[in-house]
Amino acid sequence: MLSGMAGEGGIGAYNARSPSSAHRLTPMDNQALGKVLLVEDDEKLAGLIAYFLSQHGFEVRTEHRGDLALAAFLEFKPKIVVLDLMLPGQSGLHVCREIRSVSETPIVILTAKEDDLDHILGLESGADDYVIKPIKPPVLLARLRALQRRQTPESTVRGSLEFGRLQIDRSCREVRLAGESIELTTMEFELLWLLASAAGKILSRDDILNRMRGIAFDGLNRSVDVYISKLRGKLKDNPREPVCIKTIWGKGYLFNPFAWEL
Repeated sequence: MLSGMAGEGGIGAYNARSPSSAHRLTPMDNQALGKVLLVEDDEKLAGLIAYFLSQHGFEVRTEHRGDLALAAFLEFKPKIVVLDLMLPGQSGLHVCREIRSVSETPIVILTAKEDDLDHILGLESGADDYVIKPIKPPVLLARLRALQRRQTPESTVRGSLEFGRLQIDRSCREVRLAGESIELTTMEFELLWLLASAAGKILSRDDILNRMRGIAFDGLNRSVDVYISKLRGKLKDNPREPVCIKTIWGKGYLFNPFAWEL
């Protein structure tokens, strides 16, 4: 079930409406916040999530099969994808990799499993975040809005950072290492920018998750470790003895501003 929906005033209102794969905005919304593609095989749950998000300013399209998700994505052109892992026709992980191969659109994984391995596989497949079922609507909404804030139009973003051979340009979201362009996902770029902006200072997992997602670290979440590992690989840092993004045991991570001058 969609935990907390009744408290958000959604379940009764939703039952009074006829089911639809397209959920339009109501007069209570000031403006559309963007398109969300929801891929979820549980039609009742999908309807409840879609209605809740539409009541908070999103335009939502639902798809119930994994093998139809990519076509829906290409046609709808959403700003964010909310993707279940267990889908008929094609797994959510496969869909995630398909979408990531053609777009950097943020992807949020929905999973009923609390196993860290599933979360890591989702992140490794290109997802930017995940939410564990049963879903709490305010949590999902906060995650989507946090991702949306990180999609600020380039024309409104200014700033660049340079550390020897490493250049990070926020205005065009470009990272170059020794003149070579480095391809990063949305979350990877935002994490790098966060670490580099605090160069020389230790950031704990709590600090990183609070700034990246607006929620506190729960003590079990390993997503920060996964992203740090992926960043190190792409930035050619030594995974066994990293010198560029250091692990400070028991405290967090430190971006070394001098490592790029070597």
